[in-house]
Amino acid sequence: MPQEIDLTACEREPIHIPGSIQPHGVLFAMSRADKMITHASANAVSVFGIDPVSILGKTFREALPEVAAQLDGDVAEQTPLGTARYVRAIVLKTSMGETAFDAVLSRSGSHVIIELEAVPEDTVSSLDVLYPALRRFVEELHGASTIGRLCQVAAEDVRRMTGFDRVLIYRFDEHWNGTVIAEDRNEALPSYLDLRFPASDIPAQARELYRRNRLRIIPDANYTPVPIQSHDPAPLDLSDSVLRSVSPVHLEYMRNMGTPASMSISILRDGALWGLISCHNSEPKRVSLPARNACDFLTQIFSLQLEARENTTLAENRVRLGAIQARLLAYMAGESLFVDGLVNHPADLMLLAGAQGVAIVTDEHCWCLGETPGEDEVKALYAWLSEHHQEDIFATDRLGELLPEAKAYADKASGLLSISISKMRSSYILWFRPEMVQTVKWGGNPEKPVQEEAGTSRLHPRRSFEIWKETVRGRSLRWDQSEIEAVKELRNAIVGIVLRRAEELAALAEELRRSNKELEAFSYSVSHDLRAPFRHIVGYSELLKKQEWSSLSERGKRYIDTIIESAYTAGTLVDNLLRFSQMGRTALKPRSVKVSELVEEIRGKLTEHAGGRRIEWFIGDLPTIVADPVLIRLVFENLLDNAVKYSRTRDTSRIEVGSYRDNGDIVFFVRDNGVGFDMKYVDKLFGVFQRLHRIEDFEGTGIGLANVRRIVERHGGRSWAEGQPDKGATFSIALPESEGAA
Repeated sequence: MPQEIDLTACEREPIHIPGSIQPHGVLFAMSRADKMITHASANAVSVFGIDPVSILGKTFREALPEVAAQLDGDVAEQTPLGTARYVRAIVLKTSMGETAFDAVLSRSGSHVIIELEAVPEDTVSSLDVLYPALRRFVEELHGASTIGRLCQVAAEDVRRMTGFDRVLIYRFDEHWNGTVIAEDRNEALPSYLDLRFPASDIPAQARELYRRNRLRIIPDANYTPVPIQSHDPAPLDLSDSVLRSVSPVHLEYMRNMGTPASMSISILRDGALWGLISCHNSEPKRVSLPARNACDFLTQIFSLQLEARENTTLAENRVRLGAIQARLLAYMAGESLFVDGLVNHPADLMLLAGAQGVAIVTDEHCWCLGETPGEDEVKALYAWLSEHHQEDIFATDRLGELLPEAKAYADKASGLLSISISKMRSSYILWFRPEMVQTVKWGGNPEKPVQEEAGTSRLHPRRSFEIWKETVRGRSLRWDQSEIEAVKELRNAIVGIVLRRAEELAALAEELRRSNKELEAFSYSVSHDLRAPFRHIVGYSELLKKQEWSSLSERGKRYIDTIIESAYTAGTLVDNLLRFSQMGRTALKPRSVKVSELVEEIRGKLTEHAGGRRIEWFIGDLPTIVADPVLIRLVFENLLDNAVKYSRTRDTSRIEVGSYRDNGDIVFFVRDNGVGFDMKYVDKLFGVFQRLHRIEDFEGTGIGLANVRRIVERHGGRSWAEGQPDKGATFSIALPESEGAA
């Protein structure tokens, strides 16, 4: 019976510690602490005539004097962490005579790795030769207006600099499948343009090495690995090595592909692996280290330009979608309910996300616009989101895989993008994209890694790279990042602006309604209360004009007194009106207020100004509250002053001030035994200029209780009154019981 194969074995292969190198160079490693040689590749004997075992434990200068002499300075201190660093070309005596080597240094834990890579014959790799190619590449980049053209320029210039038969630009998707998006080649190798390769072709640990070590070359896939000699049983980490031997599975993959030589250069975006520049040759091929470094430099320039182009495209999309969003905000602002602004303009709402249908769903309503599933299906989808996806934004291009019931309406909603616009009352806006049946061209069947060999199963890389087509169903076009950001901003606008603005508008509408009533009362006051005082001023002023001041009679003096009295009345009224109008605009400055002390202070002043009147005060327990001390003083001044004023017809005024708690509120009341009022007029009490008694009987402007109500409401409380004619009245205010109140 064939042995079961573990298909994840490649993902766990320790490719960073192969224990061997490729044969086109020699490797030595030494301890950074004492500079003793700890590792040497076995081919040191054939290249330099040095027994690798014999130099283990010797110092670098003692073991390799010729190398040490040409590498100036302290090698251990020169070597940085991270990618291997090309030092220089040096010439050494070998079994073949004097030979040029490119010296490369890298770190591996507590070791310094010294790699000597033989310079390929007949290669010209000086900067003078490479500079024109790099300059041409930079100039061509400026003319590349699209990402596609940018990738094509990179493929052409890398092939021009290296001479490979085929150069591919290979981009990873979110699942690490790779697609060839640009290619430059001759006729020695077939085209792979637009082919997709599965993630299993480049396992996770290989991708990590590509990210860490940007350039890798394999000159000959049929090479025989050169073992590394060492007394240390721990394997040497060759992650940053340029000579590191590669997995036998990868070498077999290259041979199956018909490319005995390859080179790859990593394309990084923000430190993450975006893709690869992959170079292939139909015959074994060496590329000098300086030329490879030039390609690495070229790729880094390409990565920066790629990022700039992608950011430009993203910015253009953001501007376009921002204009749509601005229109939607204007629509919402023009409606009393923001939903109406969206429902009445479905075209822009769908255009914002590039969708063919959209639904706005709450626990009470469902609006379906454009091409959407049925209302019952949308409500079921809404219930699923409410239970399983309560995040602010949710996006998928394969809804049927997450929710099997959605396969029934894949033609309407294979793609779903949703935003949650309310947490308290589960509400969503859902955008839909239909299924887009795609034919994906794979570079060979990605699903057959296991082959039968002599009755046993063995894990092999794919042997065929013929185009293998797959029809993909149940998926929509992917949601672009700019579209996701656009709906996120719409959500922020709805949650952070529109809903809050709706609440403000509702409060403003209520305030406007009340202000209109007050304005009507004010207009009446101008034509009534203010008219008489100013008529007196005008009349008596005209009389004064007819007489000389020096000869004023007693009557004339009374005229003057009347003028003063009327002017004082008018001034008091205007002052109270100003105070009332400012009450709604004054910012609250809440602090702890000891009501008992406040009431006692007001009581003392009122008693002092009452003359010889008999007033009996009954002050109960008055707790401390948190309120604006200036405004709350005005409340109690008005209530206590009214109690004193409207009870002055009694032989003895009885005024009681007390409090009690009621459902989280502290209720304060002021009760008197004065003239009282008829309850059918209770609604007039707290209105501006709404008087229940003649001004001739009781002075005042009719604004005091209006101020009381406005102040109490601004503190989140309420006010009311109870009374009977000639039996006194009780005025009450309820304020929320705040932390710190006692």
